[in-house]
Amino acid sequence: MKTPAAAFCVVLFLSALSFSQNSAMAPMPNTVLVGADGKFETAPDVALIQFNISAQADNAKDAYEKASKQAEATRQVLRANGIDPKSAEIGFMAVNPQYDYSKSQHKLIGYQATTSVSLKLKDFSKIGPITQQLADASVTDSQSLSYTLDSSEEAKGKAVADAYHRARASAEALAAASGRTLGGLSYATVDTFENIRVAPMMKRAMPMAMAAAVPAPTEEFSPQNVTVSAHVNATFELK
Repeated sequence: MKTPAAAFCVVLFLSALSFSQNSAMAPMPNTVLVGADGKFETAPDVALIQFNISAQADNAKDAYEKASKQAEATRQVLRANGIDPKSAEIGFMAVNPQYDYSKSQHKLIGYQATTSVSLKLKDFSKIGPITQQLADASVTDSQSLSYTLDSSEEAKGKAVADAYHRARASAEALAAASGRTLGGLSYATVDTFENIRVAPMMKRAMPMAMAAAVPAPTEEFSPQNVTVSAHVNATFELK
């Protein structure tokens, strides 16, 4: 057990440490701290298709083999559209027991093998054929489509620049209102965010004649712009 004197020393040390940390964050004299948001919008250059391959059977071996056949059907769809199957990425592979919980004691009813697949496309004209052919092959019942940037660094830089210009404009207005002149940038923090919208596409296989007559859900539509946002906290000197 600590003595009162020892406890007082500990409290005093913690208080000094807290003061030291807070003083580092305290605003400096003759400066102004402002925060601003900025953004940059641009057309996407990558389409991301994501789906799961799932198969269920009475035992783990059969479930695994069914999932393997569906994976091979997926590879055939990709090859038919001039895409190397190696360009598709697998997120995970799991074989799990399935139980019936309708009764007081759960009963094993089979096994389910599941694999997640992600495919990035530069050629947007292949989105419709691939999603339709995956549905026709009964590979998956659900698919999701999102658009993004292959490299977002340039877009992030432009969003940061927009946020900085807004922050400086606010600081200049404040300096002018107080009869001062705004100086140079003293300190800043930056956060960036990329807004990616995922559109689920629930599709089931349809007769080939009907599939040929009905355009793909993405046909003739333009992909939504990608928005990169930035937030800047900036400290400027006041003259």
